[in-house]
Amino acid sequence: MTFETSSQPRRLRDDPALLKQSLLPQSRETGDVLPQKQADGTPVTSKKSPFAKSWAHLIAGGMGGMASATLTAPLDVLKTRLQSTYYQQHLAASRSARGLPPIETMSLARSSLLHVRETFQILYEVPRAEGWRALFKGLGPNLIGVVPARAINFYAYGNGKRVISNYFNHGQEAAWVHLCAAACAGIVTGTATNPIWLVKTRLQLDKSNHADGTGRQYKNALDCTMQTLRNEGIRGLYRGLSASYLGVTESTLQWVLYEQMKLGLARREQRLLASGKEPGVWDQTVAWTGKLCAAGSAKFVAALITYPHEVVRTRLRQAPMQDGHLKYTGLAQCFRLIWKEEGMAALYGGLVPHMLRVVPSAAIMFGTYETVLRLLGTSSQV
Repeated sequence: MTFETSSQPRRLRDDPALLKQSLLPQSRETGDVLPQKQADGTPVTSKKSPFAKSWAHLIAGGMGGMASATLTAPLDVLKTRLQSTYYQQHLAASRSARGLPPIETMSLARSSLLHVRETFQILYEVPRAEGWRALFKGLGPNLIGVVPARAINFYAYGNGKRVISNYFNHGQEAAWVHLCAAACAGIVTGTATNPIWLVKTRLQLDKSNHADGTGRQYKNALDCTMQTLRNEGIRGLYRGLSASYLGVTESTLQWVLYEQMKLGLARREQRLLASGKEPGVWDQTVAWTGKLCAAGSAKFVAALITYPHEVVRTRLRQAPMQDGHLKYTGLAQCFRLIWKEEGMAALYGGLVPHMLRVVPSAAIMFGTYETVLRLLGTSSQV
């Protein structure tokens, strides 16, 4: 009696054609599986999914946002206060008491120096009058907003860039690919997180919103949300959304500039490798700090160009009342009214602390993002 020891099913053993199709070709020397070939002799390659390791961008973006928001929270509070109506009126009264002319009548150099002085004056007075914890007001809802916002933004941008480049640009990166991916990511992020930013802004301006100007109007973030819903409805949570969409121009410009700077750094590294020279001290410095400087520089340029939308967004979220009605009713009306009543300088209120915050914040955030991606075994490149 004989026993068939073959592990192949009888149908495969009886049909050589099926047997041939079922087995992968192996190397005679090593036993490794060899790649299959098409009819013309070219190897069959498996196409990589455009969403491969997409979750890495989600995690890296969230961690980058958390690190940057925590480290720069005091400057964020200071910037928001300087953008608000309450503090602008307070500063105007202080200038008048000292015999200074309105800031809109000053020269650009003088108004800029005065703005820097007032910025550091408020930074000194806030912890003295309200305690050091006042410098971290709104950090809770800020983190609740920043972590998902940055996670969504980096996820949408990283995977959007990959999809657009793979399907519309033969897998190659280009400025227009970065532009489209950044714009889509900004719109998605702004829509999803606007209620959180509104609550954060109102908590940071809580003192000025109270009826007597000394107490607190909101107990916490939940109370602020419930009061907003009761008094203004669901639409109240989306005040400033139009200005947030306008802010997409800033994030888009930042992404495009950052990507172009990264490509420049990559080309520089390739030229250095091709030359065969040993990297010098400057080359090593650029290799270590290049992306951090690129992130900070891109944010600086983008924020400087598009900053007025930040002021308008804060005013719309603050929702000050005048004669029993909302003072600001829309994006264009808010721009016009601030320009008419307070001058162009008011549209750049809080610019100094904003720049002091966003430039290192961008470097921290993008540096953390790139580092976490490497730790997760991927990169931001397509």
